[in-house]
Amino acid sequence: MLCPPVRKPKPCKGFGPEFFENSGTRSNPPLPFPAPAPKLGTMPYEWLPSDDGTRRLHLWPHRSLTPRGFVTFISATALLLALPLLATLGQAALWFILAPASLVIWGTWVAITRNTRDGAKGEVLTLSHDRLTLVHGLKSPPLTWQTNPYWVRVHIHPTGGPVPDYLTLSGEGREVELGAFLTAEERRTLAEELRSHLATLRQTH
Repeated sequence: MLCPPVRKPKPCKGFGPEFFENSGTRSNPPLPFPAPAPKLGTMPYEWLPSDDGTRRLHLWPHRSLTPRGFVTFISATALLLALPLLATLGQAALWFILAPASLVIWGTWVAITRNTRDGAKGEVLTLSHDRLTLVHGLKSPPLTWQTNPYWVRVHIHPTGGPVPDYLTLSGEGREVELGAFLTAEERRTLAEELRSHLATLRQTH
């Protein structure tokens, strides 16, 4: 039985939210956020360089709205809302329309900005010789799982999970998900990369 996604942790046989350090809901460990801004046009994850041999993986959800698209959308929205105001110039009715229109633009700006900021957090996996740390930062507070990388195994579950080709990591009797927001092909590619990094780490340990 697969562990439910960490975004909705529930106890289940053999697994559950207890595999996160201090249950992940009552602690606030140091986090590797904010991570570098995602690069548009690339895979929604990136292996970040490190000087001390530690490997760091940053994953983020797909985004269909680019920064330029965001500016265009807000500008178009403001223009469309401004058109009806032209007919009320010099009239008292202008102020009754201007206030709701301004509120709509402000609310849209805040919602998209917050979504973009939260999406940049994503998930961060840090891999060193003696410790693997996975931080799920899409929820507040973030959830953290730590284990010895020597015992970590990478699994792809074609069926039975919340998404096709469900990617999980297991170690020391626990199993956690990784990259559930990626596509099935991206999860399969990432699984092979993780297996390669773990194999290299064990050979040099």
